Amino acid sequence: MSNETRFLAEAIELARANIVEGGRPFGAVVVRDGAVVATGVNEIHITNDPTAHAEMTALRNASNKLGSSDLSGCVVYASGHPCPMCMAAMRISGVKRVAYAYSNDDGAPFGLSTAAVYEDLAKPFAEQSMAISYVPVRPEGRADLYQQWTQSRGGQR
Repeated sequence: MSNETRFLAEAIELARANIVEGGRPFGAVVVRDGAVVATGVNEIHITNDPTAHAEMTALRNASNKLGSSDLSGCVVYASGHPCPMCMAAMRISGVKRVAYAYSNDDGAPFGLSTAAVYEDLAKPFAEQSMAISYVPVRPEGRADLYQQWTQSRGGQR
């Protein structure tokens, strides 16, 4: 069994255990240098947090364990096709590779596909199902928000 298959099987087993606990069938494993750094399962049923997807939970756990939000060099193995939120979080954290065992097509008959979200996000803002607007508020007498942040860091970005 390859490492990829082994880590995907581990993600699936986490998902199966989560079903037993009343959760959704999603598990994720974060790996660096061939070793498991952290795991996560979908915890929405426990936390009522809509961002508590397996991949997000695994990323949080990995960041906490490594003491850094930079997860460069890590690979994420997920039981199901990660949603756009999870994909974005992986990219922002420096993850360069993700593998998943069940596709959106596999999940669609069970209401477990995020394909529609991907399709909606591919549209221009004006055509998406959620109203999105840029309103450039700059309170008078206050420093620019981003300039304040840069100055607080000694000019470093």
